[in-house]
Amino acid sequence: MALTGQSTDKALLDAVHELWRTSFSYIKSMAIKSALDLRLADAIHHHGGAATLSQIVARVTQHPSKIQCLRRLMRVLTLSSVFTIQPDGGAGEPLYALTPLSRLLVGLHNSASIMAFVLNPVLITPFLRIGAWFQHALPDPSFFEHTHGQALWEMARHDATLDVLVNSAMVSDSRFIMDIAVREAGDVFRGLSSLVDIGGGLGAAAQVISEAFPHVECSVLDLEHVVSNTPTGTNVKYVAGDMFQSVPPTNAAFLKPR
Repeated sequence: MALTGQSTDKALLDAVHELWRTSFSYIKSMAIKSALDLRLADAIHHHGGAATLSQIVARVTQHPSKIQCLRRLMRVLTLSSVFTIQPDGGAGEPLYALTPLSRLLVGLHNSASIMAFVLNPVLITPFLRIGAWFQHALPDPSFFEHTHGQALWEMARHDATLDVLVNSAMVSDSRFIMDIAVREAGDVFRGLSSLVDIGGGLGAAAQVISEAFPHVECSVLDLEHVVSNTPTGTNVKYVAGDMFQSVPPTNAAFLKPR
């Protein structure tokens, strides 16, 4: 009986542990958001990819009274494999180093913008109201629209700050994915004479294709408020319009699902 009781207690404690672990898993996401806000990876990158806490503090904006709090944040980030920690970086201080994960947040074509978008309160808040969303009958708007009263793209149309955030995120993500896609599966673009990237935003994907295959005439179709902010000096043509109304004549249509 004692063995049975011990086994039951262990199973109960394991279940409680898993419940707490799952419930607090958002802390990792918020730690990454804090790292982005403070530009911790940039601070470490500035020192060649490894830095002491003192060196990091000298590069970030924080109140001097919060240095011990920053040390705790760095502990969470090292446990989450965002950074690694080495025993001695000089003067008895540990050395924090970039990992493959945090290296994605620095450099010319990094993923910091898409992560900042994903972790923005605009996207996080709707997840707090999924339970309320389930109480409404179908047909029903998405839980994003249920929270904000409109779709993301409509919000961005009327909020310049959000529009910049969304477009920067799409450029970041598209550039990262398309660089790999062109290297690994570029043959799909050979033989094409023209291509329209439907809903292509600022044209990051089309620009990668155009650079890799100069013979392909690349265009981007997107809403007018998006096209009005597109970059100049590229070989990509931008067309303002609604893909649900019409699509310009082309040899191939390109859609990147999200």
